[in-house]
Amino acid sequence: MDYAAIFWHLIEEPFKPLRRPEAVWGIVPLYFSWAIAELTNEKASYKTAIQTGFNLLWAGAQWTWQHTRQPGVEGRLDLNALFAVNVIVTIITIILGALALYSGVRKSFPRYCSFLGHTRFSSYLTITLFPIQARYIEWSWKALTAILIFAVPTWIALGLFRRAMAVTRGAGKKG
Repeated sequence: MDYAAIFWHLIEEPFKPLRRPEAVWGIVPLYFSWAIAELTNEKASYKTAIQTGFNLLWAGAQWTWQHTRQPGVEGRLDLNALFAVNVIVTIITIILGALALYSGVRKSFPRYCSFLGHTRFSSYLTITLFPIQARYIEWSWKALTAILIFAVPTWIALGLFRRAMAVTRGAGKKG
């Protein structure tokens, strides 16, 4: 199984603007949020919880909008798909986003919910799930496996990049 090709397909699919110009409005803010997350503290904090909340709520709003854009159902949610996996994932994303935003504003995480302050991880998930949730790619075990396989290497690569940038900034200040 070529999971690298599946993963790359997940990343590139939203950027096919000739076929889907509306996808840019959904995916670009998620990448922007991820870029901002790389500039902020790695540790979970209330500031990063607010960022995570906006990231998840934006993704959930985009996916909800995508659910209403089905042929023949324009402008309203397709209730026949209410129990479909992508609708459940959208609902969970919105709930977690609201909880993260609430936690950040209150400056208090509910018990066992400090993970809501890790923006890098929520950004990775929303970006990789975006083409599936927006129904550009069908849900499959292969796609989910590719997302899981590349989660840790992506996390490590971004951590190394962040450290390299810090070293470069530190070297620039000395000279």
